[in-house]
Amino acid sequence: MKENVSRYIYRVEWSPEDGEHVGLCTEFPSLSWLAPTPARAFSGIRRLVSTVVRDMEKTGEPIPEPLVNRACSGKIALRTTPALHRALTIRAAEAKMSLNRYLNSRLAAALSSPHADEEPPTPQPRKAPHPRDGKSPADKGGKRDTAVSRK
Repeated sequence: MKENVSRYIYRVEWSPEDGEHVGLCTEFPSLSWLAPTPARAFSGIRRLVSTVVRDMEKTGEPIPEPLVNRACSGKIALRTTPALHRALTIRAAEAKMSLNRYLNSRLAAALSSPHADEEPPTPQPRKAPHPRDGKSPADKGGKRDTAVSRK
């Protein structure tokens, strides 16, 4: 099983809550290893996974297959809202792409982003246009024309 343990997906990231680096293994989401350096977190999680897999072998428990060994067909069934489907179809048409090609390009771009795992920013509502000229306050440097009464 040592060969399979080396094929698991490991990751090390900073944990602000713990003030240390945390080693993680995708195939064993309940396991983690805290350490002061990334290298020690990585070696710690690998040792821990090896120990757990050895114990699972002894007790006859099923051992997770490394994700890299799984075959992927390249097909994904995606459920979404009609409004999002429509918006994506429009964007794809504007980009002169099929919806499938457009979604593939967006997913690939998202994965190559340095912040791919972060939540996207919440869209902010647009400011209403100024009644006199149709421009929003943001278009005027964020200032509204206001009448000032002087006595």
